[in-house]
Parts: sequence; structure tokens; C-alpha cells
Amino acid sequence: QVQLVESGGGLVQPGGSLRLSCAASGFSFGIYDMSWYRQAPGKERELVALITSDGGSTNYADSVKGRFTISRDNSKNTVYLQMNSLKPEDTAVYYCRYRYYWGKGTLVTVSS
Repeated sequence: QVQLVESGGGLVQPGGSLRLSCAASGFSFGIYDMSWYRQAPGKERELVALITSDGGSTNYADSVKGRFTISRDNSKNTVYLQMNSLKPEDTAVYYCRYRYYWGKGTLVTVSS
């Protein structure tokens, strides 16, 4: 069955960096677009970044453009989210998504 397992979250100071990973299994990873979403406390889940199946095209929410980078390694069935210059407002649970499947999320807390 489809599994999406996020990792790499944690507590980081403002201005710091984290790299999230999402290990996928149970489907043909290399032929599907993948995306990262996040949900902050009391807010709706929002799209953060999307990457096409071959990694050739990416899209970002305006709030993270220039700070976050989505990438993938189809040989490892893994999608990444490199997050730099983190801000307190980036605090959220970050989820990996494939079609209508979701991982359980990884918590990112940006605080001094």
C-alpha cells in the first residue's frame, strides 16, 4: 500500500535551516508529481511547494519563495524540502502528498 513517511522536523531558531524528507513506497514514485503542504495551529492546510515527476518544474507558495527548495531523488523514492531563513510563521506540521495520499507529518517549530 502507499506509504509516505516524513522526517527531519524539529526546533530551530529564526534564520536557521532544516531539510525535510519524505520517503515514499507502494507506487511508481518516478511518474508522479509530489508536493509539500503545511498546517499551522488554528489555520487551514496550505500548499508549500510542488515538483513535477522528473523534477524539471517546481512551484512555491509566495510566502516561501526564495527560501525553500523542493527536490526529489527518484532513485531513492524520496522528495525533499530544504528550508532556509526560517521564520516563526513557518511553524507548522509539514505533510508530504501524493495524489490524495498524505503522510502523517513532521513538526517544524521556529522559535528562539
